[in-house]
Parts: sequence; structure tokens; C-alpha cells
Amino acid sequence: MVSLSARLFRFLLISLLLIGFNSAQAEISATPAKASFSEKGSLAKTSQQDQQKKLLVIGDSISAGYGIDQQKGWVVLLEKRIKSASLNWKVINASVSGDTTSGGLTRLSKALQRVKPDLLLIELGGNDGLRGTPTKLIKENLRQMIRQAQDRNVDVAILEMRIPPNYGRKYTEAFHNLYQKLANEEKISYIPFFLEQIALKPELMQADRIHPTEQAQPLMAESVFETIKPQLK
Repeated sequence: MVSLSARLFRFLLISLLLIGFNSAQAEISATPAKASFSEKGSLAKTSQQDQQKKLLVIGDSISAGYGIDQQKGWVVLLEKRIKSASLNWKVINASVSGDTTSGGLTRLSKALQRVKPDLLLIELGGNDGLRGTPTKLIKENLRQMIRQAQDRNVDVAILEMRIPPNYGRKYTEAFHNLYQKLANEEKISYIPFFLEQIALKPELMQADRIHPTEQAQPLMAESVFETIKPQLK
């Protein structure tokens, strides 16, 4: 029969062994492990996001995707087109249906502060033209938007807009000419009217004859991409 002292000795020995085992386990668990495959992927993704540049689009219903699935609008397709060219850019759409150059100017500062873009793309003025807003005011609003962005070291591109001749030839021509003149004066990228060919095809325009259909969006995205491509590299 095992004596009490012998059993006590065994108990203490086993207890010491268990304590030693658990201590060793604790030390192993506290040792930083190498990143797993998924962790490495997350780290790489975070690094890519840190290096990712941002393109901010500020526009009206043409860019907001009026009357179509917004996920199939030209701005969303532009980001996909950029990624297909192996360029690491994120496109942020700050477009609002019905917006004017005055509205865009009012909200641009906060958008620039929030997004901190590398490139600003302006698609505004169509609604101003449809309302007969003086072209000098349209041009001045756009100029202030451009300079706000440039003051933050943001590159700028501007999309030319067109309007029907409702207000006569003189106004219509002044409106059409202001975009390229402004782009030249401010030394920014100028994107010719990207609905020029689309507007001639009824099947690519919605019933209002102002907004392009879903089928027109890839053509618009490609047109913009080809023009701004040098700024994306």
C-alpha cells in the first residue's frame, strides 16, 4: 500500500509537471506567429489601398445615372475600365441630379476635404444652360471650382457640355465655346462632349432626349478614359 507521503510526492510531482507544461504553452502562444496566407493577403490589400489614387467626379444627372441602374452608369464603368488597364485608382461619384455650377461650387470644398482626390473631373453646366444662366457666370463658377482643386494640388479635367438652341444662336455658341476656352486658360484637361455621337442615335437616348440610356454608358466611360489616361499614370 502506497504511503500518504508517497502519494503526496506523486501529486506534487504531477502538479509541477503540469505547471511547467502550461507555462511552456503560454510562452509558445505569446510568440508572434508568421502571418498566415489570409493575413498576408490582407496586408497586401491594405498596402494597395494605401497606394491607391482617387478620382472624384462632380456632376449632374448625366453622371448620377438618371433613369438607369446607377451601378451601370458611366462613372462606375470608368473605374472598371481603369482597373482593367492595371491602374490602381478608386473613382468616387459626387454627382447630383439637377445640379448646377453654383451648386457644385458650393459643395466642392467639403467633397475635396472628405475625399482628398488626386484628380477632379467636372461635368457641370448643362442645367445652367437649360435655364439660360449667363455664360460668364457659368464660366466663373467653373473657374473657381478648378482653382479650389488646384490649390490642393489636385489635377483637373473638365467635360464639355452642350445644350439645344433654345436661347438663340449667340447664347448657344457662347455656351459651347466656354469649356475649351476655360480649359486652355486654366491649363487643364479638356474632354470633348461625350454625347455628340450618342445623341444622334435615338436608341441610345432616353425618351426625354437629354439623358443617355444604359446602353450608352460604356461608350461614355471609354471616351472619358481615353482622354484622361495620361493623367492616370
